[in-house]
Amino acid sequence: MPGTRQSDRPIGDNLNGATRQNKETTMAVVTIRQLLDSGVHFGHQTRRWNPKVKRFILTERSGIHIIDLQQSLGYIDKAYDFVKETVAHGGTILFVGTKKQAQEILAEQATRVGQPYVNQRWLGGLLTNFQTIAKRLARMKELEELDYENPAASGFTKKELLLKKRELDKLHKSLGGIRNLTKTPSALWVVDAKREHLAIDEAKKLGIPVIGILDTNADPDDFQYPIPGNDDAIRSVSLLTRIIADAAAEGLQQKHNPETGDAEPLADWERELLEAPAEEGAVEAPAAEVVEAPAAEAEVVEAVEAEVAEAPAAEAEVVEVEAAAVDADAK
Repeated sequence: MPGTRQSDRPIGDNLNGATRQNKETTMAVVTIRQLLDSGVHFGHQTRRWNPKVKRFILTERSGIHIIDLQQSLGYIDKAYDFVKETVAHGGTILFVGTKKQAQEILAEQATRVGQPYVNQRWLGGLLTNFQTIAKRLARMKELEELDYENPAASGFTKKELLLKKRELDKLHKSLGGIRNLTKTPSALWVVDAKREHLAIDEAKKLGIPVIGILDTNADPDDFQYPIPGNDDAIRSVSLLTRIIADAAAEGLQQKHNPETGDAEPLADWERELLEAPAEEGAVEAPAAEVVEAPAAEAEVVEAVEAEVAEAPAAEAEVVEVEAAAVDADAK
């Protein structure tokens, strides 16, 4: 159980490059203060950790592992750049998060940037047997063409229309988020790796990169682009999912940038997304001044220790409740 910062080199070999890029531009995708305020640094109880995440753990307080946010910053930069470039080259990111605290924010952010999402039960074979899923999508769109208010015009009886409406409702619930998906996605954004293991397994079989939140109970090997962080707290899930969505939005802008000379024409839905005014009361834009490097390390430790010490047992209780719920599910 680590009590100090680990010196092990994190997954990947481009962390320093991401840091240098930030220094050159003096801008970052997010600041450590924003991560702290959203509780991204809180891991699971120490007894529930995965030893493979040792390198990402800063310290332990009150039986809870504290994630090293300095590393999180670097991995966020890498994930952001990957998503931006993927979307800029015409790729799609499938947002996956079926746990209750992720469902609403996942659908909201994916829809905001025109990306597909799954926030209900994962359908087995969604990736590995996409042809069958495509047939179900076609069936859903076929049912949407019916006039359920006018049986005479539809050519069906009221009872037949009622049955078809129920079928349509079920299809909307399970497939509504991927209605515009015409082929397997370029990558997955996953909120909870342990819960979404079926999605990750299918992605691995097809060689689809997985970006996701790496909590202290997860396996780093599940991700090509892990972001060490809290995958349970709503604020943490919301912040990190918004960052990924912002990366997709920037990718769309880059895709249609006339300065490149090979820009593609904007689709109607893309134009609406890029020209839509900022939402009222929206969260602060992700670009913010970077924390000065010399004092950053000490500042993180000091801030985390102060926050953990001052935070009433509420934070610990939340983790306890979440841990109990996960343990119950496992049983």
